[in-house]
Amino acid sequence: MSMESKKDMVKGKTNQAVGKASGDDKQELKGKVQEKMSKAKEKADEVVDKVAKKINEKTDK
Repeated sequence: MSMESKKDMVKGKTNQAVGKASGDDKQELKGKVQEKMSKAKEKADEVVDKVAKKINEKTDK
């Protein structure tokens, strides 16, 4: 997991916890969105890495 994704994940979990504790549904939702975005970024990074690896394998032959 990239450092940026980890940072977004922590921010998301923090916002969720603060929102839940304070009864702020908007902040809790923001935290959930941040967490999901970090997971999506991580998946996208994995796909890019796999594609790059395959391209490099093809061009190295």
